[in-house]
Amino acid sequence: MEGDPSLRLRIFDLNCWAIRYLSKRRQERIGLIGDTLRREDFDLVLLQEVWSEQDYSDLKAKLGGCYPFSHYFRSGVIGSGLCVFSRFPILDTLLYQYSLNGYPYMLQHGDWFCGKSVGLGGCQHGGHSHFAPRFLQLHAEYCREKDAYLPHRLVQAWELAQFIRHTSKAADVVLLGGDLNMHPEDVGIRLLRGWTGLQDAFAEASRFEGCENGCTLVPKNCFTLQTELLPFPLGIRIDYILYKAISSFTVKCEELKTTTGTAPGMDIPFSDHEAVMATLHIQRQGQAGGATLSSAEPMLVDIVTEARTEVGVGLRAAQRQRYSAGRMAVLALLLLLVQATAALGALAGLAPEQPFPKLSFSLLAFLAVGVLLLATGLHLFHTMEVKMLQGTEEQMRMALRALQEHP
Repeated sequence: MEGDPSLRLRIFDLNCWAIRYLSKRRQERIGLIGDTLRREDFDLVLLQEVWSEQDYSDLKAKLGGCYPFSHYFRSGVIGSGLCVFSRFPILDTLLYQYSLNGYPYMLQHGDWFCGKSVGLGGCQHGGHSHFAPRFLQLHAEYCREKDAYLPHRLVQAWELAQFIRHTSKAADVVLLGGDLNMHPEDVGIRLLRGWTGLQDAFAEASRFEGCENGCTLVPKNCFTLQTELLPFPLGIRIDYILYKAISSFTVKCEELKTTTGTAPGMDIPFSDHEAVMATLHIQRQGQAGGATLSSAEPMLVDIVTEARTEVGVGLRAAQRQRYSAGRMAVLALLLLLVQATAALGALAGLAPEQPFPKLSFSLLAFLAVGVLLLATGLHLFHTMEVKMLQGTEEQMRMALRALQEHP
């Protein structure tokens, strides 16, 4: 940044909750978000859950020349929901879709169909500094007491940490924003921050303004499902802006804000999540910086061990589900073989005194075929799940060994 030794970067991050035909007052909120972005003059806008490309196109048209560079990331059945608007040139983009993302038969949750991912957009300022914003959404937590998706979320957090480490070498500054669906003290957040060295803008901010404790899901939001927040009367913080410097730069969070309910002059908020807005001061220093594993927090071994234990719990559960699905498929196949034997016996005239119940046999055969196909599909899915969990568990084991051998 010759001639401009420092840069103040204003970032806007929001989970938009924009599901066509399902989200309440979606089009009105999309228009409200667009008006706010035009007025507030941010440098980077990171949005999640913009599931409709038409909504993205409407936002792009509304923002006009305010954000000349933008990109929409596509994945899954209904899309990743990720898009970025930038005042700086976007040099390249990359989308990484997590290997595990819930279960296709959990239709009421729908995470599997969304293709949850992390998007990377390499941006450049003034030809002299390169920063790499990443924005993402992890699998939702539907029940904190019995969180069946915790192993999947930990696999995603681990893959995200590896993605950041292996795609940050060309950047001067790494930015991460999005809905992580984890509380600040959860093992997934501690794993991500410990392994990558990312700093939490809320914890590091010189000034903060917004919801108490930086919460982004709050009871006063009219779109929030109140029953989910009963154990948390003040709300929860699951949306984050994280950052770190890689090369000869320093990054400080001068200010962090969250929205606090309804938008100015309106009777509705932007979304069921509060928006997070950060002002980062990026400055060149005389020497290379950036954290490495050797300078990571001392508790990293314990964090990886805890995460590996939870992944192991998920692995054993997946193995049991695979076995149950395989046994169901075998029983359905045996039933079909019995039916085929009985039908062949009847056709061969081995039981001429009894009429052959064609309708009953046909219905039972259709049922057996349906069960066989369903069970086979589940067996294959859980086999892939087992392999992904085994792979992550093995990676964590190797990481632990490296940490212990090189303290």
